[in-house]
Amino acid sequence: MDTTRFAPLYTAQQTRALDRCAIQDHGIPGITLMARAAAAAWDVLLQHWPQAERLQVLCGTGNNGGDGYLLADIAHKRGLPVSVLQLGDPAKIAGDALLARQQALANGVEVRAFAEAELLPCGVIVDAMLGTGLGGDVRGEYAQAIAALNASGVPVLAIDIPSGLCADTGRVLGSAVNARATVTFIGRKRGLYSLDAMDCTGALHFHDLGVPPEVYRQVDADARLADLDLLLRELPPRPARAHKGMFGTVLVIGGDHGMAGAAALAGEAALRCGAGLVRVATRPEHVAPLVARTPELMPRGVDSGADLQPLLEAADVLVAGPGLGQSSWSTYLLQAAVASGKPLVLDADGLNLLAAQQVRPRPGIIYTPHPGEAARLLGTDNAGVQADRFAAVRTLQQQLGGVVVLKGNGSLVADGETLLLSEYGNPGMASGGMGDVLSGVIGALVAQRMAPLAATALGVCMHGAAADLAARDGQRGLLASDLMPCLRELLG
Repeated sequence: MDTTRFAPLYTAQQTRALDRCAIQDHGIPGITLMARAAAAAWDVLLQHWPQAERLQVLCGTGNNGGDGYLLADIAHKRGLPVSVLQLGDPAKIAGDALLARQQALANGVEVRAFAEAELLPCGVIVDAMLGTGLGGDVRGEYAQAIAALNASGVPVLAIDIPSGLCADTGRVLGSAVNARATVTFIGRKRGLYSLDAMDCTGALHFHDLGVPPEVYRQVDADARLADLDLLLRELPPRPARAHKGMFGTVLVIGGDHGMAGAAALAGEAALRCGAGLVRVATRPEHVAPLVARTPELMPRGVDSGADLQPLLEAADVLVAGPGLGQSSWSTYLLQAAVASGKPLVLDADGLNLLAAQQVRPRPGIIYTPHPGEAARLLGTDNAGVQADRFAAVRTLQQQLGGVVVLKGNGSLVADGETLLLSEYGNPGMASGGMGDVLSGVIGALVAQRMAPLAATALGVCMHGAAADLAARDGQRGLLASDLMPCLRELLG
């Protein structure tokens, strides 16, 4: 799979390297890039708020503030009433940002100190305060400005990144602007797609400011933004002579006492995503209910690892963990699955048993932890994982090998060489059974002879996109089973 087709994501440091490359190696003056950024922001502002009657721009002392000054200058020239509130000591403004401020002042833009003014009634507020250089929690008048801005109820356009949001991790640093729209420049910052970003960015726009393609070849991307349409092209087509044996047999291993539903969800998801056959190894008491729920599933009651062996031999791909539990029965089954050497998707209690060292990692496993499960595998806590999800998934992949998914807002997929981020999905997915569905989706795609990274990335993106389709009637109350018809719709 050629992952270079996916849009690159950059850290703040890498984005600054892109800026330097454009300026120093390609001769584009910094003030020209700043003017292009202001023009792009103006276009986004008009796209979202064409009827705005007044504009207020909050500017910091860095280049982000320079973008804001030039945007204010554009608004002033176009006849839109505008004022600038300056945060920080204006004596610290230098370089291109100083040129931008001087231009706005020379053209008659009203500028006042934030400490001496209040937010005025206006149609739109522009956040040009902090940009990507923030190194710690927001404090002082910047924190006061963010609180006032968020409390105002006025829609906000954030320039490059909402102030207070970490460009590298997507974590809120103390407090952050809640924008209705964000326009980011030159490089897509990876933090705009992760963790808290969805609550801060609003509608996200990107503009490359006309820098030449050579600039992007000179700076390696930190990660890439997975694209569902491109990933769907990796799925092998079905010939006219197709039969079920051509699309693999998935064996779901799970469903300890009282937990058959998880195994049922994984199995049904595998069926909906095109697996030829799906079997379920589960507790004997679950066989009849599973058949009654989904007759296309082929459940088999197993009491031990030995009972599992014929099912393992007949399977092409294993999905272990949904409703597996952590009993001796669970451990026997998981140990047999790992020992089989078959491609394996490991989720839920399968990951907890791995963290408890009941089994060991091996090649050919796709791991799908949520942050809590990842924390147990890494010997840390949930906050430690969420503090830098990109670092966490890389560390986990180095520890386990194979392909690792770190689920959450901006789910990440890593295989040791490539790191992909999925922007699909919504908060309605915060309900039981969603992870079971994902494991079944990935298992079905591997069974159809997709490579592990491609199958996992496609599975994660399809899973989120199906939830987005299912949320057309609202996010609250979304069930894992609601994704089933949407998965089939995406594959259709």
